[in-house]
Amino acid sequence: MHTVTNPTSWLSRSIGLIEADYLRSADTHLIPLPLPEFAQHGIDFYLKDESTHPTGSLKHRLARSLFLYALCNGWVHEGSTIVEASSGSTAVSEAYFARLLGLPFIAVMTRSTSPEKIAQIAFYGGQCHLVDNATEVYAQAQALAQQTGGHYMDQFTYAERATDWRGNNNIAQSMFSQMARERHPMPRWVVVGAGTGGTSATVGRYIRYQQYATQVCVPDPTGSVFGAYHRTGDASITGEGSRIEGIGRPRVEASFIRTLVDRMLEVPNVDSVAAMRALSHMLGRKVGPSTGTNFIGMLTLAQEMLQAGEQGSILSLLCDAGERYLPNYHCAEWVTSNLGECTAAEQRVARSIAAGRTQ
Repeated sequence: MHTVTNPTSWLSRSIGLIEADYLRSADTHLIPLPLPEFAQHGIDFYLKDESTHPTGSLKHRLARSLFLYALCNGWVHEGSTIVEASSGSTAVSEAYFARLLGLPFIAVMTRSTSPEKIAQIAFYGGQCHLVDNATEVYAQAQALAQQTGGHYMDQFTYAERATDWRGNNNIAQSMFSQMARERHPMPRWVVVGAGTGGTSATVGRYIRYQQYATQVCVPDPTGSVFGAYHRTGDASITGEGSRIEGIGRPRVEASFIRTLVDRMLEVPNVDSVAAMRALSHMLGRKVGPSTGTNFIGMLTLAQEMLQAGEQGSILSLLCDAGERYLPNYHCAEWVTSNLGECTAAEQRVARSIAAGRTQ
């Protein structure tokens, strides 16, 4: 138990610090992706670049929301130890906010987590508790929270609850407002991978609330259970888990709302890596593997639109920068050893990018 001298004062100060951090932050860019093979047929690609947040990924938004949610619910107090189960990116962002509030932070992650993420967590003053398997992170995080008398943030349960899906500068509102002067301002598709499921839930609810015709597609990596859950509705399904860091889960998470997703696509791991490489080359800078998964989803939908004679725009996310993944997903030897040979996948991606030429 922690002794709190003036809880109201500390709470107000903490919320004020997080809100001040938000006011110092600019919105992220919406990048038009140059794919002339599709553009000539009226299909445009856009990526919202979430790598420019202070902690380098989309999860900066989530961490801010989770902290505010926990503070306002009275779950976090002065001196509370914050514990999180994560594949790395959320933990980096939560470590940032924990340092901002002067709170201890422990991340529970698998040993395979990118060394760069582990180093970033340590930079922000956090500790890393590493486990062998992704299925172990939940129980370990709960146990550590109990041992320390702290709070288990539990992004997988609260991600979609902590975000104001009606607007309030959420990512969906930002994406749609940034499209206002584009050739096809109302997107045909928004493509978002699912780690917790919070982003697809926020975007899906926002679209329905605004009465838009846009649909939501979630590309899901091999090993994740979200696709099977979307088909069957069976929340008891478990799997081996994803090999694409940041997205896909070995169990159905409470934040993944299947009724808000119009389309699921299963993406082989080597295809995600091949698309990551192709997109990095197109942009002139490295992106992470989950952005490659998103790009596969965009290309698949664009080809279907071409075949159906449809025009429109497709939006997705550049989730984080590729520098976090230099020792693994951007290392050819590591990829071959851990995921497999990518030559055939690279050829598939190249054919998909060039598909518009043959129409």
